[in-house]
Amino acid sequence: MKNYIANKQNVLLNNPILFNASNCNCTGCSNIYHQDGSGVFVLSGRNRNNNSAGNEYQVTFNGNITVPTGGTAGPIAVAIILNGEQEVESRSIFTPAAVDEYGNVTSTTVIQVPKCCGCFNMSVEYVSGLVDDPTGTPAPLITVENGNLTINGKVA
Repeated sequence: MKNYIANKQNVLLNNPILFNASNCNCTGCSNIYHQDGSGVFVLSGRNRNNNSAGNEYQVTFNGNITVPTGGTAGPIAVAIILNGEQEVESRSIFTPAAVDEYGNVTSTTVIQVPKCCGCFNMSVEYVSGLVDDPTGTPAPLITVENGNLTINGKVA
């Protein structure tokens, strides 16, 4: 299992949250590649088991989000992004009643990386929280505080 920490930061719409490594129980996580201060993770399907189909990763993000001062309160969301596409089931929405009002969100998904495909890119991004009103304008910026990303990997 690998844990990454997102310190307090502002995140633009459709951009990743930036993480630093905090600790690693390196059993089963040697196929996770990340540069501290980056928002992109590389998950590998390669392993030493000739009979496996690849690797499976359970990815969970938990953190506090808000619309900062100067913005307009409204629905905001984060989601896990895989190879540039949103994992829809991982979308987590919070609607603050006012700016600078934090709410806790959790996003999780299981990612299968086939051995033959090599690697997948993964990130956690601020995405539009507007679901029922596609004509609305989402907040251009959110603040993320105390973000925690956990990636558990195992041979599939």
